[in-house]
Amino acid sequence: MTLSNILKIMTATLAGGLMCSAAFADTSTSLNTPDRINILVTYGDDKCPEAEGDEIVVCAQRPESERYRIPKELREIEKAEEGEQSWSSVVASHDEAARVGRPNSCSVVGTFGFSGCQAAIMRQWFDERRNDGN
Repeated sequence: MTLSNILKIMTATLAGGLMCSAAFADTSTSLNTPDRINILVTYGDDKCPEAEGDEIVVCAQRPESERYRIPKELREIEKAEEGEQSWSSVVASHDEAARVGRPNSCSVVGTFGFSGCQAAIMRQWFDERRNDGN
């Protein structure tokens, strides 16, 4: 590619970008959106506030019993899908994967890797006992 071809491409790209930005600028001013939009939730017999001037007010009504509770959308815990693990299991698996390079790891890798062999035997024993109880 020659320099003149590159300049032509850059000029065309710049011109296209300027036309797009001008088109977006025109649409944003022609929408005449209000300056303020209020979206809120009222409980029990509370009244929804009146809109003032160029304001939009959207209200959702909920029962009084829900006033001081965590919203229902946040209360419901999704059931773990098959194959997912609890957070503590994920942390334990990451800890086990990183254990090889740490001290007391019962491996030839890392400082004092040999010193963790007794702890590794004890972890294995506790895991076996825990799994036998299920």
